[in-house]
Amino acid sequence: MPHLILILRCFILVFLASEHGVAKPNIVFLLADDQSTISMGCYGNPDAETPNLDSLSKRGVTFDNHYDTTAICMASRATILTGKYEYEHGCNFTKGKLKASDFARSYPLVLRRAGYLTAFAGKFGVDLAEGLPVNSFDKWGGGKGQTSYVTSRNVWMKDYAKKYPHSTLSYGAFGRDFIKEAAKTDKPFCLSISFKAPHMPDTPDPKFKSIYKNKTFKRPANFGREYAKHLSTQSKQGRQWERWDSWGYSSRYDEVMRKYHQLVHGIDYATGMILEALEKNGVMENTVIIYTSDNGFLCGSHGYGSKVLPYEESVRVPMIIFDPRHKSKGQGIRVSSITGNIDIAPTVLELAGLKVDTGTEGKSLVPLMNEPEKEIHERLYLMNCWGPLAAQSFGVVTRDWKYIYWYYGKGMNPAEELFNMRKDKLELFNLANRPEQKDALQLMRNHYDNGVASIKNKAAPTHKIYGKLFDRQIPWKQKEPLINSFKNK
Repeated sequence: MPHLILILRCFILVFLASEHGVAKPNIVFLLADDQSTISMGCYGNPDAETPNLDSLSKRGVTFDNHYDTTAICMASRATILTGKYEYEHGCNFTKGKLKASDFARSYPLVLRRAGYLTAFAGKFGVDLAEGLPVNSFDKWGGGKGQTSYVTSRNVWMKDYAKKYPHSTLSYGAFGRDFIKEAAKTDKPFCLSISFKAPHMPDTPDPKFKSIYKNKTFKRPANFGREYAKHLSTQSKQGRQWERWDSWGYSSRYDEVMRKYHQLVHGIDYATGMILEALEKNGVMENTVIIYTSDNGFLCGSHGYGSKVLPYEESVRVPMIIFDPRHKSKGQGIRVSSITGNIDIAPTVLELAGLKVDTGTEGKSLVPLMNEPEKEIHERLYLMNCWGPLAAQSFGVVTRDWKYIYWYYGKGMNPAEELFNMRKDKLELFNLANRPEQKDALQLMRNHYDNGVASIKNKAAPTHKIYGKLFDRQIPWKQKEPLINSFKNK
């Protein structure tokens, strides 16, 4: 009998092998919420206490120009799951739910159908017609809405509440337990954890209260409202402008950033719990770890709080892939090519040896792990279709340039912004009206217009109107009647 069991296990492992003859890897996908790149040591902050994440960066591949194509939770998470832009899947807080057909093609469900054990814990953050997808995973610890930092208030995580009263570490414990269970089987596994941290309210785990005690933080060079004078009037219409004051960046910066960094430190600690579990259960060497955030956070840059806007601190986020099987192991490779959240699902599927849906604009990041200087995108689109209509926008970013068009014209003029991404990452200079940059401006306008054409051709019903609103060629007087009946809460 023992010999028969051994033979069966060998058969299963062969069956689960990829086309390259290598056993399918386990995949751990870790997602932060509202995390800026300034909160990590590996992204240039020497004061950040993120040893586990920094270690992943040193051992893996770090992407320095990774963009969330929509900088708000639900839309970004739907994009991560599907590899589709928001205008294609149509899922956002005020727009609609993710279609069942799109969710069926999401990376966790594709992996499960391919024989993976799957688990999810944390903030799911995407509305589905059928509600929370509890039965779509082998193990579930997710929650609806924003979830809570208080573990006992998260229904599916209550068993962890006594030992881990703050939710961040409860997710680390969930991951640890799932890895232990999955390692006993002959199946590969995919663990997805979506932390609430460092999303507001800024309530870090008391366990880490001594971290950053009395710490003062260096303000970024674009900190404060004097660095917003060159930015559009439209960008100052949403809550992100008001939160400069109400969330304390203008008056309590160090206090606010201490709590923010403490929350990130909690994620790092939970990541350490997961890494320890992978080692202890003998599966580390066949487990790919991916770490990113659903959007960044402005943290006072340009005098803004919150996110949503297409500026760097809001849309550019951490992205790390550690594959212990890969030749890049231990080399601390940095990738400067532009990548996006549309690329995550295709990456996961290729790592698992599965077919990538060619119907999405997302592309696998695996080629960049092999050739860090390679370019996989000529451009990425950046869109905001949430909040006040005046603050909604469409833009495009390349390795060299970023272009943003603010269409809204009631009481203000439609506006263009052009930034040099190689020389001006802090977006201190709007070059749209500089005669010497007319060629760059025209190039980016062309990219932009192609994006608008894509919206017109591919948009979900909820986003069809944006094909006209974002069209540079249609004057405001023709757009204004459209928005009079446009519902947007």
